[in-house]
Amino acid sequence: MASSASTAPAPPAGAVPPGGERAKSREISVGALARLFVAPSIITMALVALFPILYAAYLSLFEYRGRQQQGFAGLDNYVDVLTGGRFWDAVITTLIFTVASVAFEFVIGMGFALLMNQAFVGRGVTRATILIPWVIPTVISAQMWFFMLNVNPGFINNLLGLGGFNWLGSEPWALVSIILADVWKTAPFVALLLLAGLQTIPEDMYEAARVDGATAWQRFTRITLPLLKPAIFVALLFRTVDSLRIFDLPAVMTGGSNGTTTLSVLVQRFIVAEPNPGVGATLSTLTFVVVLGIGVLFVGLIGRDLVIGDPED
Repeated sequence: MASSASTAPAPPAGAVPPGGERAKSREISVGALARLFVAPSIITMALVALFPILYAAYLSLFEYRGRQQQGFAGLDNYVDVLTGGRFWDAVITTLIFTVASVAFEFVIGMGFALLMNQAFVGRGVTRATILIPWVIPTVISAQMWFFMLNVNPGFINNLLGLGGFNWLGSEPWALVSIILADVWKTAPFVALLLLAGLQTIPEDMYEAARVDGATAWQRFTRITLPLLKPAIFVALLFRTVDSLRIFDLPAVMTGGSNGTTTLSVLVQRFIVAEPNPGVGATLSTLTFVVVLGIGVLFVGLIGRDLVIGDPED
């Protein structure tokens, strides 16, 4: 007579296996421990970033005569700055500079990136040559462009045969000159970011497109641009935020004169040249709000489009 073997009932669906609660508890504990280790660094970085902002906001609430504090002013400094013309002129100048610089840097940087991504003899030398302007410190670049655009010796004027044309002493050419210097200096940085994105695109996709008869323009618009969106987003975000804070080029080349007073130059003027910590802190706080607002708007518009347009979603 065969004995029937008893079989243990199968555990119900969704039941936690033996030891599962312990493993889950251990996993939660590891996550909590990781957050605990990271917390000091995050708190330190937050304090370092927030303290200057909060201190500037605090100083903006006081009235100063020179560097001497006179008393609590409330929002009077903000009213004076926002109802005056200097702040809004600086905002317009900064926005013009940002839009023009970033647009030209993106177009030129894209061309450089496509060139550096090709396989040809001397590619390494070409890459190094293109990146030289970005390596040069900005102040040195500004001084170099100042001498080239100056009336005397006037290298640019002699090259173009313009005689004694004063690039840095008239509007709007002073701002155009600063935009030109910034594009020359920073377009290689944009090219470097875009080149990193180009090198992640599989060559097989281009080969398949060539076999299907796609033209170079179709390959660029249907393959390169869609797959390069993350790199484009990073490049535009970095350059937009950085351009909104531009200081060194106008400070060295024109001193902020002839329509080149940006927000950062205006802040420096009330901190150093015309010392008034209250007004300077007010301008600094408003500059932070403008840069933060445009940065958030930029991330919201382009970043959302990047996520929605992700083919993996």
